[in-house]
Amino acid sequence: MWSQLILVILAAAASVRCAAAATSGGKWDMLLKNVGISAMHMQLLNNNRVIMFDRTDFGHSNLSLPNHKCRTYPSNKGTLIVDCTAHSVEYDVHTNTIRPLMVLTDFWCSSGAVMPDGSLVQTGGYHGGDHAVRVFKPCDNGSCDWQENVSGLIQRRWYATNQILPDGRQIIIGGRRQFNYEFYPKTGLTVSYNLPFLFQTNDPGIENNLYPFVFLNVDGNLFIFANNRSILFDYHKNVVVRTYPNVPGGDPRSYPSTGSAVLLPLKMTQGDEVEAEVLVCGGAPKGSYTSANKSHKFVNALDSCGRIKINEAKPQWVMDKMPMPRVMGDMLLLPNAKVLIINGASAGTAGWEMGRDPVLNPVLYNPDENIESRFEVQNPSKIPRMYHSSTILLGDGRVLVGGSNPHIKYDFTGVLFPTELSLESFSPSYLDPIYAYLRPTIISPVSRIKIGYGQRVPIRFSVPGRVKMDMVRVTMIAPSFTTHSFSMNQRLLVLRSEDVKIVGRSKYQIRVVTPGSGNLAPSGYYMIFVVHQEIPSEAIWVQIQ
Repeated sequence: MWSQLILVILAAAASVRCAAAATSGGKWDMLLKNVGISAMHMQLLNNNRVIMFDRTDFGHSNLSLPNHKCRTYPSNKGTLIVDCTAHSVEYDVHTNTIRPLMVLTDFWCSSGAVMPDGSLVQTGGYHGGDHAVRVFKPCDNGSCDWQENVSGLIQRRWYATNQILPDGRQIIIGGRRQFNYEFYPKTGLTVSYNLPFLFQTNDPGIENNLYPFVFLNVDGNLFIFANNRSILFDYHKNVVVRTYPNVPGGDPRSYPSTGSAVLLPLKMTQGDEVEAEVLVCGGAPKGSYTSANKSHKFVNALDSCGRIKINEAKPQWVMDKMPMPRVMGDMLLLPNAKVLIINGASAGTAGWEMGRDPVLNPVLYNPDENIESRFEVQNPSKIPRMYHSSTILLGDGRVLVGGSNPHIKYDFTGVLFPTELSLESFSPSYLDPIYAYLRPTIISPVSRIKIGYGQRVPIRFSVPGRVKMDMVRVTMIAPSFTTHSFSMNQRLLVLRSEDVKIVGRSKYQIRVVTPGSGNLAPSGYYMIFVVHQEIPSEAIWVQIQ
């Protein structure tokens, strides 16, 4: 009892220290105090609804399934457990309401991506769910639910990473003790393919190669990062195109030494000559997992970031230092092409009960600033978001934040960090009322239109105040599947613009050129934002094909 009280006091003191470090910027709002589940996985769909889920063997959640639906699963003692509660929900952004969803297979620590038609295809998980493929097709009338195929995968996938490819398929890479990859949907040979890099980056007993960071390069190859190493991989030929230098310092960055990573905004130029640069931040020093797991000693997290231009002739990591250390942080691309680093802890690692000292302050990272002035600490939340928390970007520019359950079941009392069922939003300072006169509103085209590659698209918008023509740009963002501190398939393109002109009172038009190929933007749904003086509009959805 006394030891738990001391731990709680120490955690509170650490939280106060983090809050004291805040400068200014951003606003937190509580959306729902109880969504019934802990939002471990999140995906925004093109109807502005968010699919969330945790795991089906936590025990009963705080949200009942409708129409007396139930599922059964065996306990560790062999008896059957009947569970009539939901472990997945659909969150409606506009109405701030949730709808329970039914799922039979366990999707704990799984992966996913949105297909070109807008369906969420979600793969793998735990035990009976490790070979499963689940599909959620968005609808506007509340009738859609999960469709499940329990044997849709060749290999068991737990802690794998999915990436949408230019041809519309998903590649599913790795997972616990899986040094291979496969594709979905299946075409031709239904086989998996060995990837020795995953074996080479595997630490026995720790497995710092789980949830590898995967990005589609502008040349169509895949950048894959695991542990402290990275490669460029040609999945067509199953060959490593190049091997990059290790991250300086040699500390691991992928699960469970969980840092995060983004492919920095791709800036479209004449002829689609685009520079691709990866940013990796945070993580845990070598030995942190063993120290926390065996000795209950929680080592300070890493405070470094590394950037690398992956297509240079001799690419090298350029290191930077965050304002504070962070493990289990999420990195999100914002509409104004900045990076938000949010959630996590300043000590320990990912895993049950192995994180300490929550980091309550998000940090903004501006990749275009000089190295000494890229970071800006934001206002803190009051809620620790530790292991199994998640976050995504919404179409109105806010950031949705939920989850946190460092325990093997739902625990709300008597623990250092209670299971968190609440849902918050973080509004970056670009949504502050003082900037309303700069904020664009898109007039046309309407949302969910279809566009092609290399197409000139006029976008009309209004702005209440005076417009600086040379400070208008258009960004195009693929929404991410986010879990375990990695936002899969997240992608931001700054579109090439040709002219901005006045078309009426407070009304303007900018003509942009869409990306030239699926290597730059795989087919599917994207959010389009008009950004004026770093202030973004609300998004419209487009489907590029």
